[in-house]
Amino acid sequence: MAALYFHIPFCTKRCIYCDFYFVTTNRLYEPFTEAILLEVEHHGRKYGKKEKINTLYFGGGTPSLMPLKELARILDAAAKWFDVSNVQETTIEVNPDDLTFSYLQGLREIGFDRLSIGIQSFHEADLAFLGRAHNQAQAYNSLDLARKTGFDNFSIDLIYGLPDQSLADWERNLETALAYDVPHISAYSLTVEYGTVLNKKVLKGQIKPTDEGDMGSLFGFTSSYLSNRGYEHYEISNFAKPNFRSQHNQRYWTHENYFGFGPSAHSFWWEKSPSANVKRWANVHNLLQYQNLLLQEYTLPIAESDQLTPDDIINEYVMLRLRTDDGIDLTHLEQHYGYDLLMEKLEEIAWLESEAFIHPIKKHHLRLTLKGRMVCDAITQRLLRY
Repeated sequence: MAALYFHIPFCTKRCIYCDFYFVTTNRLYEPFTEAILLEVEHHGRKYGKKEKINTLYFGGGTPSLMPLKELARILDAAAKWFDVSNVQETTIEVNPDDLTFSYLQGLREIGFDRLSIGIQSFHEADLAFLGRAHNQAQAYNSLDLARKTGFDNFSIDLIYGLPDQSLADWERNLETALAYDVPHISAYSLTVEYGTVLNKKVLKGQIKPTDEGDMGSLFGFTSSYLSNRGYEHYEISNFAKPNFRSQHNQRYWTHENYFGFGPSAHSFWWEKSPSANVKRWANVHNLLQYQNLLLQEYTLPIAESDQLTPDDIINEYVMLRLRTDDGIDLTHLEQHYGYDLLMEKLEEIAWLESEAFIHPIKKHHLRLTLKGRMVCDAITQRLLRY
């Protein structure tokens, strides 16, 4: 099963922390749609019959700025050029300030069955600091509207670790999510990414980032708080009630094929064998260039393309699986990737277990403890091949 991702680059304003590609001055939706339809057709002709599609995901940017008719055209193209007969989930990212009852109803009518709502915080001061376009009332209203229009499957994004954010402030965010019976929560630490407004303010000394130790405490509190209230902490940043895990994101974490459409989108394709042709490519990070390449020059908007080695694939599998609660299936890793992690990293694994960074290995699975998840990147480096 493969996945389709559509990057919709339009935004109302720049958020302080965001390093995804977006534009705030261009609202010409139709040329963008025409371009993405050509890209879908090209990859559909080449790959559409090779593998069925399991999930579709519209991210951004802010997909909820797109008119319904343009979103419908993209969904129709996906159905025309790919086998979507087994699709389990069709998600769209939305911002609270864009949502109306009629718009959400329209999303359901054209085929979306899951929302990812970019709330980030229920506190007015946090929203102002982050540069969000919505306010507290719109955050609450978005959850009411989701339920009223039949979106029982939805996720919200929340950010912790803001400067001067107290544990009580963060706990109130989680309490509000639970009060609204939110089925899926993506909880992210505020990260200083290069080139963002946040990064520039930090470099100028205008903002002091939250201490790593405090960030770790917030992470541990979040995991315990939500786990004790019925959520599965199934990936480092993701928590779900039973049967509400993100099917699309799990395609990435289980190393499935995916196609990314739109400016800055990434794609990954292989034949499920380490010796096979394994490719990754990324589109240009510019909307006008993306459109011109497809509409004027009739060429794919690929900025970079890599041929991955067997070791690249092994290391990526280790990295992705360590982020999940299921962890690394050591038997699968050896049989399908040719890497006997247990034997090659025996001393490292023994030390990690003695320090309680990993659980004792059961049923040939290597899983991080909560303590291990706090330093997942460092542990990953210890277990990579070569």
